[in-house]
Amino acid sequence: MKTNAELQKDVQDAIRWEPAMHAAEIGVTAKDGVVTLSGTVDSYSKKINAELATKNVTGVRAVAENISIDYGFTTKKNDTEIAQDVLNAWKHNWEVPDNQIKVKVEDGWVKLEGEVNWKYQDEAAKDAIKNLSGVKGVLNLITVKSPAINAVEKKDLEYALKRNWSINANDVKIEVNQNKVKLTGLVHSMYQKDEAGRLAWNTPGVSSVENELAVIY
Repeated sequence: MKTNAELQKDVQDAIRWEPAMHAAEIGVTAKDGVVTLSGTVDSYSKKINAELATKNVTGVRAVAENISIDYGFTTKKNDTEIAQDVLNAWKHNWEVPDNQIKVKVEDGWVKLEGEVNWKYQDEAAKDAIKNLSGVKGVLNLITVKSPAINAVEKKDLEYALKRNWSINANDVKIEVNQNKVKLTGLVHSMYQKDEAGRLAWNTPGVSSVENELAVIY
């Protein structure tokens, strides 16, 4: 198991490896597998990329993200301009369904509401905002309501987990209640936990996923 100092250095190196990141912008502390990120960056995408880079480091069990965004005055946009940029970004993305998601912007924070059929549509709507100037954060309240299926087929998700090279399916316990899935058990990285959750959401008929997988080393 890594020491706190070793984990801190590995996360710092992972952030430094990201082409668009300046490691000096991000403060990193680590304690017992919990990594805290702090500092100030000049874009929302840097904030997201720092978090993703941290999650992929072996030894990270949880991430506390306290990064703030300061665009300065030269690129400051008002909320109306940001909202229009969001709509324009969605217009050119086939994965975002038309007229199913509402957007509200307040002081640079983008609030998303609505209902979609698949989790990937929800993710696409959120990801399209990542590189927009002026965005300070995203509050995602989109709900997923999959096409009517009587119940999720547990075996479909079991097969999906077995096919994935990064996950030991024997470590993951799946509970299915109609259209709801709950994952418990043990995995060995934040990446594996997120990947198992993604596969669960991709299962036809799923309306909610409780990802309670514990990360151990």
